[in-house]
Amino acid sequence: MTSQHITKRLMIAAILLVTAILPARSQQQSADSLHTLIVFFDGLRPDYITAGGMPHLYQFKQRAAIGKQHHSVFPTVTRVNATSYATGAYPGTHGLLGNSVFFPEVSKNSSLNTGNAEELNNISKALNGQLLTAISLGEILKKAGKEMMVFSSGTTGQAMMQNHTVSGAIINPAMILPESMKPDIIEKVGPIPPAAKPNIARHQWITNALMHYGLKSDGPLVSAIWFSDPDGSAHSDGIGSPAAVAAIKSVDEQFGRIVKYLEEQGLANKFNIIISTDHGFVTHVGKESLGNLLISQGLKKDKDSDDVVLAGGAIYVKNHDKIKIQQIVNLLHAQDWVGALFTKAAKKGGLKGSVKGTLSFESIHWNHERSADILADMNWDDRINSAGYAGASYSGGVAGHGTLSPYEVHIELLAAGPGFKPSLQSELPTSNVDIVPTLLHLHGLAQPASMDGRIMQELLVNPGNPAKVVAKNDQITTTATYQGGTYQLVMDRTLLGSYQYINFTKVTRLPDTGKQ
Repeated sequence: MTSQHITKRLMIAAILLVTAILPARSQQQSADSLHTLIVFFDGLRPDYITAGGMPHLYQFKQRAAIGKQHHSVFPTVTRVNATSYATGAYPGTHGLLGNSVFFPEVSKNSSLNTGNAEELNNISKALNGQLLTAISLGEILKKAGKEMMVFSSGTTGQAMMQNHTVSGAIINPAMILPESMKPDIIEKVGPIPPAAKPNIARHQWITNALMHYGLKSDGPLVSAIWFSDPDGSAHSDGIGSPAAVAAIKSVDEQFGRIVKYLEEQGLANKFNIIISTDHGFVTHVGKESLGNLLISQGLKKDKDSDDVVLAGGAIYVKNHDKIKIQQIVNLLHAQDWVGALFTKAAKKGGLKGSVKGTLSFESIHWNHERSADILADMNWDDRINSAGYAGASYSGGVAGHGTLSPYEVHIELLAAGPGFKPSLQSELPTSNVDIVPTLLHLHGLAQPASMDGRIMQELLVNPGNPAKVVAKNDQITTTATYQGGTYQLVMDRTLLGSYQYINFTKVTRLPDTGKQ
């Protein structure tokens, strides 16, 4: 072979090599230039998203990848889900167990409100900075030299739990961190409007802040915006009320502004948008309370006593008194307004609780050194309210969330952008803990071992090599007798390989007929 032929072959080989490398480099550059926008609509039921009620979100849904079996994390409350999505972990891993929490290091006889950032800071100080026992997205991004900005029209606690170490910034009408940003924000975005129901002015204000600081080609890698409605208005006025309908319209309009802004700025192909909520919503029909019941039956001295402390449905018994724990569970079995009951596992890792007629904390991803002795859920049913919305629980107040009803657990997941398959509908189960693992994968960042969630590869344009697993339905049942009947608790869940998703629990009380 002549030297001329050799030279020619080498040139061809070099051209082929360059041709092979260029797409990979181009793809890498594209990935490096991508940003993620996370959008949470607090208390968004899937049936709110209609062409008439939320036209902008409805239109987005037509082109999005949809997780049709998406799950809220239990307890189905705001700060648990804000923390769970931010850490990619369940409460049993990250340690923020409810909207109300009990830390005897801070108060020995009362619960603390996680909606208040000051109370969260008090907990953190008492625990030497260990507010959470899992790493969060903000911390991961900071280590990678990236930034996260949180924009929220809700409580300071909800805003903080999305980025609790403030690795970047938090912009909330009642709390701007770092505080040094506040003068610039007021100048660029305008004065902070007062809170209202619906919270229309504040929704617009944080959307303006997001567009100014977050939606930029040189802006933070991840921006998260959390709208406090329709949750706030539905709590006070009810599902389907004029105020709730106005709230839904308001946040949809702001979302429409975001989409339009990205398109006008030529940024639509530079942002992946992931949309979810913290929980669904039900009508409340309850008139009873756990605290009053325990006091009336002599199982708690008074509302300020430390022998039994309640934090929402979590019941902490002093010195873990097994006799009193059993007495409380026996009492709750007989109350028709009480739903699922959970205790520490009968055996390590088991799904049955240590008290007969309960399931374990492990079964709901709630087992932590901070866990209570008992976790009591409220019962629920399928009744329809005056506005035509199904689902009710025996919690107090007008309307809300927190239980393991399908109306609160089953929520929306929509994702669109360069990383997601368009107009895809997936039946595989997903959860709020799966959002950040998927986000990290899209940005080429490693998922820490503390994360319980999975990469939602079925939604991705480039899923890699996902293992082929099949979703399987599974049920766990436990029973216990009480005077006059039998308490039966069934948990319905979906298994996807090693991942477990809770669909709902259902309690039935069977009367004692006296027949042998």
